[in-house]
Amino acid sequence: MKRLIPAFLLLSACATAPSSAPEATPPPVTVDVATLPPAERHREVHWFRTAAEYRALALQTFRSAGTRLRALEAPLSDGSWGVIMDADETILDNSLFEKRIAEAGEAFSEEAWDAWVLEEAATAIPGSDAFVALVHRLGGRVAVVTNRHEGLCPATIRNLHALGIRPDVVLCETDTSQKEARFAMVAEGTASPELGPLRVLLWIGDNIGDFPDLEQSIRDAAVEDYRLFGDRYFVLPNPMYGSWMGNEWR
Repeated sequence: MKRLIPAFLLLSACATAPSSAPEATPPPVTVDVATLPPAERHREVHWFRTAAEYRALALQTFRSAGTRLRALEAPLSDGSWGVIMDADETILDNSLFEKRIAEAGEAFSEEAWDAWVLEEAATAIPGSDAFVALVHRLGGRVAVVTNRHEGLCPATIRNLHALGIRPDVVLCETDTSQKEARFAMVAEGTASPELGPLRVLLWIGDNIGDFPDLEQSIRDAAVEDYRLFGDRYFVLPNPMYGSWMGNEWR
């Protein structure tokens, strides 16, 4: 007589039956990074130069800064106030230089950088020229505080002028990359014989050091410590380089 086996016993047998041997784990795929095209090896440069999102962010930043500036300068007299701006990746776009060294597989060097600056070939960051023109139209002054060394200042000024951007003063690096002393010169009126003391309304830059007394450690600060961003401080994205590169990997 054929015996019926309870269903629960069949399930139990299925549960305890030995499984087949697992498939061998395939060896990891290794990629020779050097063989990848520059757009893959240096996505940060690719993004900066080609992404619609980058252009939108730059224009958004300068438009927001312009809106805030109109409110701040309204009660002030012409020539009594100004804005401080960084140069590289804030007004001047050096991504062609970054593209060149990426394609050549070279690392950054001061010699290559100086040669690039002397070409005076940097283009304008989207929106930067319109913002500088707005400051002047409203009666303000533009001070560029850059960490390009003093020997590169004449080429920097010529590059800016070729783009139709004419800051009232350009302060290059002399003895330190810290910018606080040069910020003070703008405020105190010692930055240029043609400029008196200026009430600085806005700071615009791409690096946290472009803003007074700030450094990378603020990344762990409370939201309240960022209260001046969008009010007096306006920051542009720069994934290609900056002081953030020294941060611990997380």
